[in-house]
Amino acid sequence: MFKNHPAGLFVAFFSNMGERFGFYTMLAIFTLFLQAKYGYTAAQATQVFGIFMAAVYFMPLIGGILADRWLGYGKTISIGLVVMFIGYILLAIPTKMNTNIGLVFTALAVIALGTGLFKGNLQALVGNLYDDPKYSKNRDVAFNIFYMGINIGAMFAPTAAEVVSNWILNKYHFFYNAEIPALANKYLNGDNSVADKLTGLAQAQVGQVTDLTAFASNYINALSESYHYAFGVACISLIVSMLVFWIFRKYYKTANMTERQKAKDKDLQNQVVELTPKQTRERLIALGLVFFVVIFFWMAFHQNGAAMTIFARDYVMGTVGRFTNLFFDLFGLLFVFFSVLGIIFFVRKKSSTRTRIISAIGFIVFATLTILRFNSYGDVNPFTPQKFQHFNPFFIVALTPLIVGYFSYLNKKGKEPSAPKKIGIGMIITAIAYTIMVLGSLSLRGFDPGVIGEVRAPMDVLISPYWLISTYFLLTIAELFLSPMGISFVSRVAPPKYKGLMQGGWLAATAIGNYAVAIVGSFWDALPLWAFWLILVVCCLLSATFIFSILKRLETATN
Repeated sequence: MFKNHPAGLFVAFFSNMGERFGFYTMLAIFTLFLQAKYGYTAAQATQVFGIFMAAVYFMPLIGGILADRWLGYGKTISIGLVVMFIGYILLAIPTKMNTNIGLVFTALAVIALGTGLFKGNLQALVGNLYDDPKYSKNRDVAFNIFYMGINIGAMFAPTAAEVVSNWILNKYHFFYNAEIPALANKYLNGDNSVADKLTGLAQAQVGQVTDLTAFASNYINALSESYHYAFGVACISLIVSMLVFWIFRKYYKTANMTERQKAKDKDLQNQVVELTPKQTRERLIALGLVFFVVIFFWMAFHQNGAAMTIFARDYVMGTVGRFTNLFFDLFGLLFVFFSVLGIIFFVRKKSSTRTRIISAIGFIVFATLTILRFNSYGDVNPFTPQKFQHFNPFFIVALTPLIVGYFSYLNKKGKEPSAPKKIGIGMIITAIAYTIMVLGSLSLRGFDPGVIGEVRAPMDVLISPYWLISTYFLLTIAELFLSPMGISFVSRVAPPKYKGLMQGGWLAATAIGNYAVAIVGSFWDALPLWAFWLILVVCCLLSATFIFSILKRLETATN
């Protein structure tokens, strides 16, 4: 999987990993931050989340045009890294509750602009590396590796956000409780009906409470500050990305050039690829149709930072036993993962004696660490809602070699699905994933979620975290069928003069899907939970039906 790739791929891999670590650290707590600090409802928070995510993924259209026409890929990517750094600094500035929302929105706009300059052009640069016939057959695998970089960064993000947030809360002698932010905001806004419950929670935090208003304000301000510091993690990770991208620029020097720049260079003019107007039109239409379909995937998938996080906070058990805590403790989960890898490499037929010895040692070490970690857990282990978001990137990293191996096996048999067909299959799997959420919501034992009004549901109706874990698992498989394959497809099919623009188009489709997160989110308080998730199931099935109906046209246009 990792053989026969240009060194520039790994420069892009680590540059992307650092940037995504910061981005997903911020994203893991973003809706929780808005609801805690500003008292936003779920609908309001998801609206801001959707608009921001739409901007993040729409701006690559602008970044692609700038790179294709004037700046080139490397320079545009570098500017994007600096702009993002400024945005995260602005977002990390701690302020008191209900103040400086303008600064937050300014920071989000700057981050979106910087991401637009960075993200699509980095993907275009990776694609250019595989225009070389020496590497072209490994293009799809390359984008799976590149995609792993995104998710290794994302995998550690929720844990980083939780560690920083808990550290700041502990400094003020508080600890995280998912019920307090909504109750505190309600009380501070004059709703005395929550006073008794809030008093009980406050006493668990600080003992005797003489001034409930002061406690509510102090807790919200401490929690808000903890979120701001967690946002600051992105600044550190971006510095790492900058250093990797700038120090090792020699490894992507050729791929950095656009078709316009090649045409002006006498030594590279023979590498310029020209398509007929008809070929260009057919490819652009095919890409546009694929972009339309993936809108619905991202509308469903990015509920992970919106509706699914809110669902985790309000309707899922907040504590787990020792065995389940292995899944929520990222380091425990990684120890188990590396132990299993040790077994796999030990029993694999192709493994050399040296590999088997190393694998056996690795298994012993990580199995021991797993046991020690497990024994350190209590009988009851609390976790924060954002921890669910490490499951998707972990599953990406764990399952990518399996999915790549499966596609390689099918390829040897001459049965590997085309990229458009993989996208259609991914949409069906997404529909199945949200069917689990429909069933999980129906299992709330007749409880009417409409009565809680942004407050956590009673303990006796909270459901098992395995409903969400199962959903994330299937969403991950769907993503592996769709996203890295889609990026590779765009890289292969895009007319050479529009590579940056078309990668921006893929991300613009993602942007529309992300804004649709907010549109769907507006139904959160208006529909029963099962009906809310059913909307996503239906949309995914309809989009899958559409892409299968035009499959022959897509495959003909792109061959």
